[in-house]
Amino acid sequence: MTPWLLFGAGSGIGACLLELARQQQRPVTLLIRNPQQADALRASGVNVVCGDACDPPSVQSACRLAGTQAAIVSTLGSKSADYHANRLIIDTAEQLGLQRMLLVTSIGCGDSWPSLSPKARAIFGQAVREKSLAESWLQTSSLTYTIVRPGGLLDQPATGNAQRMQTEAHGMITRADVALHLSQMVEDEGSYQRIYALIDPMLKR
Repeated sequence: MTPWLLFGAGSGIGACLLELARQQQRPVTLLIRNPQQADALRASGVNVVCGDACDPPSVQSACRLAGTQAAIVSTLGSKSADYHANRLIIDTAEQLGLQRMLLVTSIGCGDSWPSLSPKARAIFGQAVREKSLAESWLQTSSLTYTIVRPGGLLDQPATGNAQRMQTEAHGMITRADVALHLSQMVEDEGSYQRIYALIDPMLKR
């Protein structure tokens, strides 16, 4: 069972992944910024490094604690830190011998930018550009990557109806379904060096 190293597990998709890891009794390591949250998770038996994903010693500690066999999953969503944090994670993973990384960005990143409306670019453009830079850094690294671009995110139970596709797609999806697909792709060689849009065609805003 491949261990996971999660960045962004304090909330959202990352928290859903942590819950899946617990259900599977999978070895998991987290980097968490909030000290109280880190203490609570550590007390529950999770391997936790308390620190910031933009801080080199913190990221190094998390990578070393997880070990070289761990698959990294980054669901970081901070506008100001997306690129810099993910670049640090990627560079550190390469230096320390980790080989697998899954990166969650968003629809509109990379070559799907033209599909965003002018309104969406005005609202989300800066964050999408940061995420696009992170995608490019990962694609040009030595890591075996999978990039996932989910649609609009909903806090609802997983439906099991989400679809991943290698074409542009717009729609909604639950955070729980994104986590489920990520968990399925970690060891799926068919997903290596691929970029997927991820939506649930049955969901509406």
